[in-house]
This record gives sequence, C-alpha cells and structure tokens, in this order.
Amino acid sequence: MAEKKIFLLDAFALIYRAHFAFMKNPRITSSGINTSAVFGFTNTLLEILTKEKPTHIAVAFDTKEPTFRHIEFPAYKAQRDEVPEDIIVAVPLIKRLLTTLNIPIIEKPGFEADDLIGAIAKKAEGHGYQVYMVTPDKDYAQLVTNNVFLYKPARSGNEIEILDPDGVEKSMGVRPEFVVDFLGLKGDAVDNIPGIPKVGDKTALELIAQFGSVENIIKNADQIKKNAVRESVILHAEQGLLSKKLATILTDIDLPWNEEDLLVGNPERKDFLELMEELEFKATAQRILQSAIFGDAESDAIQKDLFGNVVSSKAGKAEKISSGSQEDEAGIKYQTIENRKHEYHILETLDEINTFAKKVIQNGEVCFDSETTGLDPMLDELVALTFSLAAETGVMIYFPEKDNAQKEKLEIVRTFLEHPKVLKVGQNLKFDMLLLKNYGIDVCEPLFDTMLASYVINPDRSHSMDSLSKEYLNYEPVSITELIGKKGKQQLTMRHVKLSELKDYACEDADITLALKEKMAPIIISEELTRVFDQVETPLVPVLTDMEFQGIKIDKEALAEISIHLEKEMLIAEKEIYRLAGRKFNINSPKQLGGILFDVLKLATGKKTAKGQYSTKEEVLVELASEHEMPANVLRFRQLGKLKSTYVDALPLLINPKTGRVHTTYGQAIASTGRLSSNNPNLQNIPIRTDEGKEIRKAFIPEDGFYILSADYSQIELRLMAEFSKDPGMQEAFIQGEDIHRATAAKVFGVELGEVTSEMRSRAKMVNFGIIYGISAFGLAQRLAISRTEAAEIIRSYFEKYAGVKSYMDESIEFARQNGFVTTIMGRRRYLPDINSQNQTQRGFAERNAINTPIQGSAAELIKVAMISIWREMNTRKMKSKMLLQVHDELVFECWKSELEELKALVKDKMENAIKFVVPMSVEMGYGANWLEAH
Repeated sequence: MAEKKIFLLDAFALIYRAHFAFMKNPRITSSGINTSAVFGFTNTLLEILTKEKPTHIAVAFDTKEPTFRHIEFPAYKAQRDEVPEDIIVAVPLIKRLLTTLNIPIIEKPGFEADDLIGAIAKKAEGHGYQVYMVTPDKDYAQLVTNNVFLYKPARSGNEIEILDPDGVEKSMGVRPEFVVDFLGLKGDAVDNIPGIPKVGDKTALELIAQFGSVENIIKNADQIKKNAVRESVILHAEQGLLSKKLATILTDIDLPWNEEDLLVGNPERKDFLELMEELEFKATAQRILQSAIFGDAESDAIQKDLFGNVVSSKAGKAEKISSGSQEDEAGIKYQTIENRKHEYHILETLDEINTFAKKVIQNGEVCFDSETTGLDPMLDELVALTFSLAAETGVMIYFPEKDNAQKEKLEIVRTFLEHPKVLKVGQNLKFDMLLLKNYGIDVCEPLFDTMLASYVINPDRSHSMDSLSKEYLNYEPVSITELIGKKGKQQLTMRHVKLSELKDYACEDADITLALKEKMAPIIISEELTRVFDQVETPLVPVLTDMEFQGIKIDKEALAEISIHLEKEMLIAEKEIYRLAGRKFNINSPKQLGGILFDVLKLATGKKTAKGQYSTKEEVLVELASEHEMPANVLRFRQLGKLKSTYVDALPLLINPKTGRVHTTYGQAIASTGRLSSNNPNLQNIPIRTDEGKEIRKAFIPEDGFYILSADYSQIELRLMAEFSKDPGMQEAFIQGEDIHRATAAKVFGVELGEVTSEMRSRAKMVNFGIIYGISAFGLAQRLAISRTEAAEIIRSYFEKYAGVKSYMDESIEFARQNGFVTTIMGRRRYLPDINSQNQTQRGFAERNAINTPIQGSAAELIKVAMISIWREMNTRKMKSKMLLQVHDELVFECWKSELEELKALVKDKMENAIKFVVPMSVEMGYGANWLEAH
C-alpha cells in the first residue's frame, strides 16, 4: 500500500511570508490589485503538489474570533499592526484558488490555524500518516515526532527544511517535548508572550537541561544559581506558566476526522484558468497545466482559448512563445559579494585611522555603520565601525572586548563624525548615533539616511537595506544569519565572528548604503521631496536620538500600588458580574459569557458566529451596555485586566539598569502618514480616558529639581481642515477663538450660540472629527444612537454650512484619482493604488485616506518641525531642561524648575508658529510632579 502523506498548510503564515517577500517588487495587475501574496502562496502550493505528491492535503486559516489566548491574556498579539490591505484582498483570492484546486479549507472560530493543524496532525498520525506541517513558524516544533514533521518552504535561495525531532533539537536546542517550556520561559515577541524576565534563549536552555519543564523549574527555583534569574522565576512564576499555556498548541479540539475529505482532489480546470487570467498569472498557469496536477490532455488548447497565447508543442509540453508576464522576473539573479568587485580593509593602527580621518574631512562625506553585540544601542557594546568614501570600497575599525586603544580610536573618529562640514551617510542613522552617544560621540548634521530617503519616496514598502539594495542595486547583501546563525543556542554575537568575515559583512553595509544614497538622492529631487526630507525627517534624527538617550523616570512603587488597586477592582467587578448572573462562570469564556447574556439574562438577540456561538466582542457589549449592567461590568473587567498586564506590570521590567529610566524607541519610518510610532515600551498608547488609565501617567516622574511639563496641540486636525478647506465659517470660528464644536452645532442645528445644548455640542463634536475620517451616515448613526435618516440630515446640513469642507474633500479625491497620490503641507506623498479600484470597499478606503492623509500627515509634520526648532533653541541656550517624549500631538519635557517660565514661552512660541498658517494653532500647557499633573 502506498505511503499516506498529508500536508497541512498554515495559510496566514505563508501569506504573510509571501507578502513581505515581494515588498521590493510587488506584482500589480493591470486593474491595480496587488497579487504578491497570492503569487507567493501559489508557488509554495505548486511546489508541494508537484514535488512532494501528497495523498492528502488541507489549508488552515485563522478567524477573527478571539481564542482562549486572547481572553486569558488580552495583550496576546496586541502589538501587531493591522492586517495590510493587500493581504485582506489576497485572502479571498487564495480561498478561491484552493476551491478551484479542490483543496479543503479548515477554519474554526475561536481557534488558530496552529490548533487546527495540531489536532489534525495528531489524528492523522494515529491513522498511519506521515504528516508535514507547512509553515515558517517555529512554534509548530512542539508537535514534531518521528511521523510528524515541520516543513519550512524554500526562500531566497535556501533549501526546503524538514525537521524531525533531531532537527528540532539542532535548530532550537531542545527536543520537541520541551519547546513549549522553552517558549514559556523566554517568551515570544512575535506573539507578545511575555515569558519570564531575565530569561533569554541561553538561560532557558540551561534551566530546561537542569530541571526540565517550567513547572519543575518553578518548583525547584530555590536551586537556581544565578540570583537575578532565581528571583525572577519566583516572582514571575505565574507569568511563566501562563506563557507556556499561551504557547501550547491545542490538539484535542472537537474537529471531525474524515480521511476522504482531505484527499487531493481533481481540480476544476475552467474555474482555475479563469482565476489565473484574472490574476494575470500566465506563466504560473502554464507551469501548473504542464504538471501532473491536471494531466496533459488538452492543456495547450484550453490555455490558448482562455489567454490567447501563441503556443507550440514540443515533446508533449506547451512552450510559450509570447513574453512579458509579470512573473518573468520571479527568477531574478542578484549580484552578491562573491561576484561584485570590492576592496575592503581593516585599519589596524592609530596612524592608519588618523590618515583615513584626514581623507574623510578632505572628502567632505562619509558613509558609516556600526556593528554591536546586540540590538539595544542603550545597552550593547561597540564591536566595529565601518566607513566608505567611494563605490566598492570600505574600511573597518575593530574594537575588541579588551581594547586599550579604544579611547584613542574613538577620539580620532570624533574628529569627522562631529565635523559640521562632513556629510554623514547611513542606514537607520538613529541607531548608530544613539550607540555612539553612549560612547561620548555626538554625530552632528549634515546627515543623509537611506532608510528615511526610502520612506519619503514611498512610505508603503520595506525600508530595510536588504530590500533596498535588491530594488535599487540588484544586489543581495550577506545574510546576518549566514554570519551569526539563526536565533537559538548556536547563535553568535558579532564579538565572536571571524574577523575576516566580520570585515566583509560590515564593510559591505557601508559600501552598499553609499551606493543607495547615490541612487536615491536624485529621486528625492526629481519627485519634489526635498522639503520633507531636508526640513523634517533628516533634522529630526538627532532630536529623536537625544530623546531616546534621555529616557524618562518611572515610579516603580506607584506602579506596584496601581497593580494592587487594579487587582482589587477586578475582583469587585468579578463579584458584581457573578451577582448579576446569579452564578459563577468563566468570564473569559465567550461561550459561557454568551450563554449568560443571551440565554439566562435574555438580552437583545445576540449575534452568533458561524458555529452558532454568541459573539461577545467589545462592540457587542457596548451596544448592550445601555440595556443591562452586566455588559458594562464585563467591559470594565476586561479593561482593568488589559491595563494591568499590558502597562502596569510590564513597564517596570523595561527600566534600563544603567540609567534607571525607561527608553522608548521611536519609529520614524513606519506610519504611512508620517506620524511617529513608539515601542518597547509603546508610550503613545497609554490610556488617558479612564481613571485607572490616568493613574498610570502618575508613575512617570521627573528627577529631583525638575517638573514634568506637557504641551499639547488643541484640535490640531480640525484647525488643519479649516486651513486646507479655506472654509470661511470654520476659519473665522478658530480665528475668533470660538468653541468650534459649539459653533458647528449652532450652524448645523440652526440656532444661536447661546442656545446650543450640551447634546447638540456633543453631536457636532462627533461630526467634526468624523468628517475628517470620512464617516458615513450609518457610522454617525451608530455613534450617536440615532436613525440613519437623522444622521444623513446632520451630515447634509454640515456640508451645506461648511461648503468649503465638502469642496476640499471632493478635490482631494479627484487629485488622488488623477495623480495616484496625495501630499501634505511639506510635500510628503502617500500613494493610493486603490483610488480607481472597481472594488467599492477598496476604493472607499483609498478615498478616506485621500481626505485624511494630508491632514494627519501635516499634523505630524507640524509637531516634527516644532520639535526640531525647540530642541535646537534649547541647545543654543544650554538649558538644563530636556525634551523627553512625543505622544501624538503632545510633547513632554523634564523642566528644570528655575527654567519653567522660559521653557513654557519657548515651547508655546515654537509649537504655535512652527509652520505659518492662516488658522491659528493653539497649544495647551501644564506642569507638575508627574505626567498626570502636567497633562
């Protein structure tokens, strides 16, 4: 009997992998659809069907329903960005593809694809199958046995990797049965699983080798030799157990097992070819038709009928004569260090470094890069600095662990990195500048950052050096994993890499970055992006470097008190929920909660999922909150839990041991609108609307002798709407200093200012802010709890009174349709490829971005320009005060008490006059002993 082989594919893992693999060279159809994710997924599927020849197959998808992981730990995967629109578009296309190929789709609300694959894998193994789990996700290693394998598809020239138990141990350092313990101890940043602080890969492996499971490690914690690790395991035992639970793939799901349903079936040829034509996958269709998937009969004729390609038959195989399909570039060959001319050297003596420094100053430009022991510039050590002055050249200065000449080397480097007439070029310069700042070197302007150049040229693509070098130079740099290995037990640090290999890798970075600068600088000029690049993004780099270096002080004791308070409040909410329900139940179980709300309490008919389970999502509970006390209490219980786990308990763990402060990292090249992001920790998402959320800000405190000073733009986006729309009524309201929401209410509802009620003002406020984001009558009706007819009348009246706003919106959309992009006040572009899409949903999303992006982006630029101006003036005056944080439209300072009035005047002036507008910008300020008092 033939071997039974079943392949189980993790859909979203493969879709995301394909999406990002083609970021540099997306596949766009003639109708404007990005098919990169579909293309990559199709290729992987074709590879499996033709080469592996499975007897059975299935593809598992995640659903939108929360899993037990989200319920038990609200921060699970909470840090992830929203699903890219191109992936949202790709998913139904991929499901259509699978349907045409008669490949079963598996999905179950409340469970991740991991769990579904885990359940099927165990059942299939029990029925004598060889099981292959197709995914790049390492978590699946816990399921590997002698008959269940982790199948990692090929990528970027690498071979397919198939892991058995020995392969898992070699790759991760542990046997499959201890993978969940390994993940529970060290955590998983991708899924936001916290793990146990102080326990990294190495320590986790050591603990498992000594004690085994997480449970046994906790049980024997007093025997752990390292004090810090022992204390952390004892203190965070519950977190470790929870992390293990979150990382554990379920295999006992109630999932029907029918072998025949998973057989590789006969494809629907016509449907398949029609989809291929729609996707413009001509070459792929030809490959599949030539494969054994469809068989050979009539493939040539059918292909010609559908695609109109001229084909001839050679040895029974169709040969395509026409060319030009989008996929012709799929097999592109990149240049590498092996076949590209280059001359890289190590500067070994102080004389050689001195000579090079003089060349740099004479040249007036240098590209540089740093190599470190890790990815935290506030904590890691400098291993090497590399420089390039001309194409295909590079030099390296090495800093060994015990380097008696380190100080002298750095003093020589200082002569040109702090030289005001030398242009410093780099990729993500902020990292290198922050690292060197910890070594006493302040890299100064002028600067050219290739990451930021890419960001202003096209914000919606990957800005990594590897992606950019492939796109602009047709060059593939040396892989970091080739140099130091993959994550895990065997991974090295740059400190332990062979010197000759380090030289090539590090010098290549500087050399290629310089080449990128030469390619990108002319584009910035030709695309009229000079203003945003030279006046906003580039001068902001030293500002953010200094802010990250300063960090902010955290009151650990205050957070500990808040944590206790939150725990008590959760217990109170829990008791109230049980009282209202008349029984105890698992509040975190959607099934049990849904039963209480809709079957026991008989609230309004609940919304059910595809499997018949009641939905208890936040929006459902919000709708029900006016009907009964229970939903409001459940919402509060959830909010308290999220505050505690995501902020209160997490912030103390991020305090830098050297500085005693928390140092966030600002992402300058992430948001398409130009806004900054904050991570590790994310200080921009600390809630401020609830009392408990406000308490968290109380824990952000200044050093002795300082205040916390907060400066916040007032209604910045509405003011910019008034500016851009040139609507006389709206502009006049701001110029006269009127309450814009009250003024809007008076116009929309046709009453005098003095007759505006609080309800009218509240509705007008919702409309004012909603209009910016393209709110519909349906959306407004939901927010205001009014009929759609009434909401439509309010919007109609709004546009009648503020005709300039309607004109601005229409003109913005039309500009985007004609040009494919919109611009901000400083010339930043955001491309909107779906603005002319035939898909109404995609087009509507693009139209809303056409209206909102110029406003959001200009608001981001306004505060960035203000930050640059304030920072420069504070340095000129040699003030003791420091700018610490930027949180959306707010700046936070640590203000030396005797400089309070001076700083307030300086900040207000620079923020309100950063860019000249007809409509006045207004800044509200406050100060105090903590951030809450100041806000």
